[in-house]
Amino acid sequence: MALTSAIVVFAVTWFLVLFCVLPFGTPSQGEMGEVSPGTPSSAPANARMKRKFLITTLIAFVIWVPLCLGIIYGYINADTMNLYKRFGPDS
Repeated sequence: MALTSAIVVFAVTWFLVLFCVLPFGTPSQGEMGEVSPGTPSSAPANARMKRKFLITTLIAFVIWVPLCLGIIYGYINADTMNLYKRFGPDS
């Protein structure tokens, strides 16, 4: 696995984890009782993005290390991702 491949795998993992982490612990403006003019009441009141980015980075790193090791040692390759070959009509 090349360095650029490892960076791409980390970036994809990071963004997937970010979209899972974003909704947790974010109160809406309606819940806080402070709705800014021109925004819906469901808009986040205090997103704390720096904290969410840190949590996302830590979780993504924990997922990324075994993922890269699985790719490097051959447990994850193109043949293991071919589900049609595994569950197709000839299986």
